[in-house]
Amino acid sequence: MQNKLNQAKSQLMLEHPYFGMVATNLSIKENSNISALNFKGDVLEINPDYIEVLDVDEVCTILANASLKQQLLHEERSHGKVKSAWVMASDYAINDILVQNGFKMPPLLNYSSRFERLSAEEIYQVLVGEMDLGEEENFPQEEILIENLDYELFIEQIINKVIKSGEVPEGLERLIGKLQPPKVSWRELLFKYINNLAKIDYSFNPPNKRYLYQGIALPAIRGEMLKIAVAIDTSGSIDEKSLNLFISELEYIMQNFKNYEITLIECDSKIQNIQTLTPQMPIVPKLLGGGGTDFREVFEYVKGLSNINLLIYFSDGEGVFPKNTPYFDTLWVLNRDCEVPFGSSIVIA
Repeated sequence: MQNKLNQAKSQLMLEHPYFGMVATNLSIKENSNISALNFKGDVLEINPDYIEVLDVDEVCTILANASLKQQLLHEERSHGKVKSAWVMASDYAINDILVQNGFKMPPLLNYSSRFERLSAEEIYQVLVGEMDLGEEENFPQEEILIENLDYELFIEQIINKVIKSGEVPEGLERLIGKLQPPKVSWRELLFKYINNLAKIDYSFNPPNKRYLYQGIALPAIRGEMLKIAVAIDTSGSIDEKSLNLFISELEYIMQNFKNYEITLIECDSKIQNIQTLTPQMPIVPKLLGGGGTDFREVFEYVKGLSNINLLIYFSDGEGVFPKNTPYFDTLWVLNRDCEVPFGSSIVIA
């Protein structure tokens, strides 16, 4: 085992200097009583039988994964969280960074393109909303070490280490930038809002067969289909950046709810395009418009749809509103802070 670890460290120094540098600080311990790996504090425990079936590229990935957990304080950020969900979330976030940088994923490591470019905290919120936690044990609710740090100094120190290594791994600065004390995420609010309304039931009995071949146990979805309407404001007051943001958040919803039928409506002063989105029908937005904003036509159209109990409206909130509150729930997802006459609102800018 030690010979393969030494080869992996040498290869990391040559091919990925930053990861090679942080891997030199790892403490590694053999443990034949675990199935594969266990990382706690500054110690990486490895079952030697597991290492023997991997090639050197895959061992490099394991060392880089553990190194980033240590560098990005995943242990210190765990307090008060559900253990299994946080461990999985940390792996998904870090392994996404590693895949972006060309690393080879070994068996039993958690990776999914579903969580591309999300932080561990964002992934954690998704997982706890999906997993059947039961009496799942939490990490101790202690004072979180990271909250006592001077953030500007802390982030500067990590970035300086990256610069000195001569390599800036793709995606790392994005991940570092999310180490600020967690605020209430609008994406978390959006997910919880839709999840509660959809009444979707998740269970590990049986697990989701789609991921079992990867050694990943995710819950299977049971219950009602998510059937909602989504409107995108394509008026002249919405710039390209906001339109791209609206589309990316719609795609996020589609990634996290696998059983859905979404009526997509593009509208400025009138409806410009309507598309039905399902898991088999990808989004193909036309983004026609550029005129004024009149919300009323969208609400009239949604009234005529069957089994729709939620309209999500992506907009800047500037336009003509209906005089009467609709019978269905309305969630305004806005690119600026403004008041709406009815429904709930989330600001995403």
